[in-house]
Amino acid sequence: MSYLLLVVEDEEQLRKMICEHFTSEGYTTIEAGNGEQALVLWKEQRPDLVILDVMLPTRSGMEVLKEIRMVDNTPVIMLTARVEEIDKLLGLEMGADDYITKPFSPRELSARVKAVMRRTNSSPNDRHVLSLGSLKVDIHRMEAYSNGHLISLTGTEFRILLIFIENPGQVFSRLQILERIYGDIYEGYERTIDTHINNLRRKMEAAFINDTVIKTVYGVGYKLVEEGK
Repeated sequence: MSYLLLVVEDEEQLRKMICEHFTSEGYTTIEAGNGEQALVLWKEQRPDLVILDVMLPTRSGMEVLKEIRMVDNTPVIMLTARVEEIDKLLGLEMGADDYITKPFSPRELSARVKAVMRRTNSSPNDRHVLSLGSLKVDIHRMEAYSNGHLISLTGTEFRILLIFIENPGQVFSRLQILERIYGDIYEGYERTIDTHINNLRRKMEAAFINDTVIKTVYGVGYKLVEEGK
């Protein structure tokens, strides 16, 4: 299967380099040099993954990400020349699946894309639907529900929730969660788990899930438990 990648980068030389690299690896690529063009292509082509620069003409990468997340959970990897942690956390809070800082090697970006696609399109558990309290997780559809209502999750948020619901009550450290969802540990990524956990909690609360919660075990990590059990 050839995945379709949308590469959004205003620097033409870098954009062409990224597209050529992924084409050589068997992917199909389409490209955009600004935010408006990116949204048009995304709506028309519905790519399997978007590589999205933060600083773009017409519409910023953050604006494009927000528009995408209003519709669905297409995996998105953000590119940025900024190194400040707050920029990375902002992208993750808005629903980015991963973040890579310039300059980067094509090999590193390729590894990130493969990791995101692997965790988005596969599951280690053969059971179709898992549940804990009113929370239900459909593994094949990669969807979470509460009382029949769909909870909108990013690919990374879904994978974290799947780890928890497959192992209710078990405590996972940030590093253990990182190893399971990324396969490899990237320096400085531990803090991003906190952001994803906060997003999960917020979305679960918005779905009125009161009987199943993600609890913090201070100094250790997190666990999913059914209240009163």
